[in-house]
Amino acid sequence: MANGKKSNNYTGAIIVSLLLHGLLIAALLWGTDFSMSKPQSAGNTIKAVVVDPALVNQQAQRIRQQREAAKQAEQDRLRRLERQAEALEKQRQEEERRLRQLKADKLKAEKAARDAELERQRVAQERKKAAEEKRKADEAARVAREQAAKAEADRKAKQEAARQAEVERQKQLAEQRKAEEAKRKAQEEAKRAEAERQAKIAAKKKAEEEARKAEAARKEAERKAAEARELQRQQEAALNDMFAGLEAETEQRGGAKGQFIADETARYGAIFKGMIEQNLLVEQSFIGKECQIRMRLSSNGLLLDAFEDGGDSSLCRAAKAAVVKVSQFPMPEDPAVVEKLRDIRLIVSPQ
Repeated sequence: MANGKKSNNYTGAIIVSLLLHGLLIAALLWGTDFSMSKPQSAGNTIKAVVVDPALVNQQAQRIRQQREAAKQAEQDRLRRLERQAEALEKQRQEEERRLRQLKADKLKAEKAARDAELERQRVAQERKKAAEEKRKADEAARVAREQAAKAEADRKAKQEAARQAEVERQKQLAEQRKAEEAKRKAQEEAKRAEAERQAKIAAKKKAEEEARKAEAARKEAERKAAEARELQRQQEAALNDMFAGLEAETEQRGGAKGQFIADETARYGAIFKGMIEQNLLVEQSFIGKECQIRMRLSSNGLLLDAFEDGGDSSLCRAAKAAVVKVSQFPMPEDPAVVEKLRDIRLIVSPQ
């Protein structure tokens, strides 16, 4: 339909253009004299109409402009018609879509209504079935209540009989437990007496064993002390003999020997102190404290005795334990230095 309208419009434009060209040609012919005249005599004046080319061009230009304007107007009109047609087509399509949607919504609503009706019928059927089942259940419950009431009466009767039997049983159990408790106490008393007897026997055996071990240790200590005293006596006798022969030489050497003895005594005292501190179990509370230990040694460095000579008591106990752990100290070859070291005092001060 739109194409037919476009063809008619173009046809009209062509007709208008042909009419305009026809008018132009008529105007040109109108201004020109095409009449045939007979030859005049030479003396007569020749009359002629002159056509102005500028006027002709102006007319042609105006006709072309009018034609272009008409063509442009026609194209504008056609474009407006096309836009209107497109808008109408879009509106038509939108209306069709809306109608399709309304139809789909209607079908959906109808289906929902049918489903709702089916659901209503199903619910009604289920309610009817549930009502029937409830009636049956109520009837069954009534029968069950009657049976339960009868069973409860029987149960109470049996319960009362069982209670009476339980009272009698509990009475018998109480008498039995009382007899068993008396028997258990008698057995426990016998076990306790036996345990005390066994404990006394064990304690006596332990005391005897400890006394035996203590006696053996005492005898061993006396033996070692006797050996140490004998060794000391022998060493002292040997030293006395030695010192008797060296007494004159010692007096001659004078102060140089005395300084040597003092230096060596100090050097070995430092060695002894280092050995003691290496075996000392140091506690944090010992830091900054001192203990003076006096040791008596044999000539070969064997510990004979050690005791506190002042200072912190806890540190002194630990120092004595360290001295006993060392038990023997290195001795020099010089008898005079050995004699100084046999009775020595040391200051232990852990850092």
